[in-house]
Amino acid sequence: KVDGTIQRKDAVGAIFGQTEGLLGDELDLRSLQRSGRIGHVDVTLESKKGKVSGTIEIPSSMDNVESAIIGAALETIDRIGPCKANLRVLEITNIRSSLRAQVVERAKDLLLDLVRSGAADSKGVIEEVRSVLSASEVTDISGMTCGPNAKISDALIIVEGRNDVINLMNAGVKNAIAVMGAGVADELVELAQSKKQITAFVDGDRGGRLILLELAGALGDKLTHISIAPIGREVEHLEKKLIGKHLNQKEIATRVVNRIEAEAAADDAKAARGRGRSHSASKPENGAREVPAEILSWAHHIPDLPKQKAVFVLDDETISEAVGATKLAKAAKESEGALALIFNGKVSKRIFEIAAEANINIVIAASLGVEPIDGIDAYSFDEME
Repeated sequence: KVDGTIQRKDAVGAIFGQTEGLLGDELDLRSLQRSGRIGHVDVTLESKKGKVSGTIEIPSSMDNVESAIIGAALETIDRIGPCKANLRVLEITNIRSSLRAQVVERAKDLLLDLVRSGAADSKGVIEEVRSVLSASEVTDISGMTCGPNAKISDALIIVEGRNDVINLMNAGVKNAIAVMGAGVADELVELAQSKKQITAFVDGDRGGRLILLELAGALGDKLTHISIAPIGREVEHLEKKLIGKHLNQKEIATRVVNRIEAEAAADDAKAARGRGRSHSASKPENGAREVPAEILSWAHHIPDLPKQKAVFVLDDETISEAVGATKLAKAAKESEGALALIFNGKVSKRIFEIAAEANINIVIAASLGVEPIDGIDAYSFDEME
């Protein structure tokens, strides 16, 4: 700090002039600079109201003791040019230590990236080998692909196709058998007679429900439980945790069959009413329609949602944290594989567009402000009361 106006050359001159002879020839700043042990003196000045303040930086290749002595010598400077001055050493920094800390932190990041990459590679290898082993273990009964325990186990899981059996085996389920298309083979009916428990595990689409009705008709009381994949998902593509969850939460077969038959009857009745009205009418006169059981189960979250907030039904059928309308688009993109969007408010066209962009086919809301866009099934809370 200087009580007056100076220039950079005044500060540099004071540094070399007022320390000359103070520390002896060994630590003379001019000699040290000529030998390269002291670098370029960098002075930054700022003038305000007739007084000057600034910083001085001097690089040094000397050891800590010598650098500290020079720092102390600089504080003896009491004048710069014609003005009174005050110098104080703010900091002596070991640049190598700072660089070393940067190296250590960067090395940690690189090592973590390497470890994560290696773990991912290892996981990929494990899954690849496991899938080969699973495929090699599958067998068949009269042309129906099945796991190695399908014959000997007291419980049997019936799925739709070969890939379903392999995916279940990758998840550790080895007592599955595939119906392999339409029709229930006599051999499957015969095998079912020796089982204590039979579970049908089908895709979450219309085809899966039709197969369930066919199995129920062919197996009768021997079909004890039913599990259905999330809407729009196939058993062959389900993750291991979802397979375990849905098999653990299987429902009594008669209950599911009755529900599917009731939905089918309602659809038939709606179609019949539609044929009796003008071609343009698409709903019964009172506007009501049959709402699938999954939609009803998800919709009960609406009353607990704050107004104008939304949640997502994730691929494992858990519910996400609530988000506001301003963050909905970002949250939708991050909710990969979400099954539905639930919104406690009136749905706008923009919300339908956000759902479509995130490949979410189902929107449940307090009310529908506009008609859904193509590819979106929308349900209002009023339909479920």
